Amino acid sequence: MLGRIDARLNELSIALPAAPAAVANYVPWVRTGSLVFVSGQVAMQDGKPGPKGKLGRELTVDQGAAAARTCCLSLLAQLKAACDGDLDRVVRCVKLIGFVASTEDFADHSKVVNGASDLMVAVFGDAGRHARSSVGVYTLPMGVAVEVEGTFEVK
Repeated sequence: MLGRIDARLNELSIALPAAPAAVANYVPWVRTGSLVFVSGQVAMQDGKPGPKGKLGRELTVDQGAAAARTCCLSLLAQLKAACDGDLDRVVRCVKLIGFVASTEDFADHSKVVNGASDLMVAVFGDAGRHARSSVGVYTLPMGVAVEVEGTFEVK
């Protein structure tokens, strides 16, 4: 029998990817008390990091938002692993931080990170509403355009 959140993912036609392995000297997530901190997740396309480039030059806001949504799918996969496969243990999404590789004059970082925020609310409803930071950066690992990390309260 599917849990409530897995059923919601099915309703949204969302299949979570396998939780990606860490690519450096860190762990994908850490739980302390009732909080789970998920390390930054990048978008993957056909098993490779992407899209690559900068918002405001190679990529549009819509492409960036789609990348942020894809980052959020990996974030949810990590969270599911942290919850022993049971996303119904999530009490709420506390905070998301989105990093957007962009040109110096790009000013729509928040619109890009909405791709992750919108998905979080679609999956968890009001419990998916969160505090957030959207940060423009010069470059990200492997040349990707977007990275998203998150903090969650779990039971």
